[in-house]
Amino acid sequence: MRGFKIHFLLIAVLFTLTACAQTEELPSPILSESDSPSSTTVTPPPALPDAVPPEIPTEDDSQPPVEGMVRSRLTNEWVDPDVAATRPIAVIIPNESNAIPHYNLSEASVLYEANVEGRLSRLMGVFEGWQNLEKIGNIRSLRTYYAYWAFEWDAFLIHLGGPFFVNELLAEPNTQNIDGLVSSDSSAFFRTTDRSSPHNAYTSGPELESVIRQKGYSLNYRGMSDSAHFRFASRKTPNTLIQYDHEAKSAIYIDMSGCYPLTRCYFEYNEEDGLYYRSQHLSGSTDGPHVDAATGEQLTFKNILIQNMKYEDLGEGYLAFQCHDTTRDGWFFTNGKGIHVNWEKSDDYGTTRFYDDYNNEIVLNTGKTMICIVEEGDNFTFR
Repeated sequence: MRGFKIHFLLIAVLFTLTACAQTEELPSPILSESDSPSSTTVTPPPALPDAVPPEIPTEDDSQPPVEGMVRSRLTNEWVDPDVAATRPIAVIIPNESNAIPHYNLSEASVLYEANVEGRLSRLMGVFEGWQNLEKIGNIRSLRTYYAYWAFEWDAFLIHLGGPFFVNELLAEPNTQNIDGLVSSDSSAFFRTTDRSSPHNAYTSGPELESVIRQKGYSLNYRGMSDSAHFRFASRKTPNTLIQYDHEAKSAIYIDMSGCYPLTRCYFEYNEEDGLYYRSQHLSGSTDGPHVDAATGEQLTFKNILIQNMKYEDLGEGYLAFQCHDTTRDGWFFTNGKGIHVNWEKSDDYGTTRFYDDYNNEIVLNTGKTMICIVEEGDNFTFR
């Protein structure tokens, strides 16, 4: 499977972590829980409930607020047609004490988190409407598994280099990336003086668009990924999971510290707005709410997806996750409830699809989604 395709002959000559760290310096010039297989046969999903618990905010969003607006394929929210037609960016972002705070991370429509070497976690934010953002990041190096998730959205990969074993994937003709370590791409990146390298590299929407156009990449979707990635319920008739009766579990607090032991992130459900608020147990002043320095907002999500995933340690701490699989499970949390799910991904640009235990594809609620990748054997808790 492509997501697990790392040749062990390469591992024998794997560069040291010191060598990898040296590759993350910008070139000059630079600006100042179950193994049961899930079925591919999908039966009609359970009907969404007519009655909605009063604590879950609802609104009639059946019509666009401005004529001509269309639904986002990432969030199902109403967006301008040019935003919907423009491919998103997928930005690789470190998540550790020295990398905090992040800038404009709250603008990501979908956010992934997975471990890298040393049990550090790294984020990948998928942004639409990114062209006017002035400061995004900070930014670090790529791992192969993030690329396979970015492919699902036909997103431009934004990163600063990576271990040598990502080179084969980056060299494929359909891969379109902006790498701050490549001199022709470096004008899209800049470093700040408020923190030390390698945690001070950022990008901006206007500079990214300029480089994308210079490279001859199309800003419009190429038809390689599914136009309908997630299934969504409207805000007027949200998915409360009430159709699962006693199977849905209470989930007002989700603790991921058993999966990300250095950042120890957790989510708290707020009944007033129906969102999950993200916090982290990092050292010093960064302990507490995960706040975007650009907006002052705590990161919030309407949906949280958990993916249990097979992995291998490639040596020197590098990991390979099996992104292509039909045998793994996970959980889906929304509106203070959670259900067990199974997930499938069959090809590079194919969508990772989540199914309930009756083989119905799940229905997410309109809004942003957090996807947490859990190494096989790790545990998280919720209540």
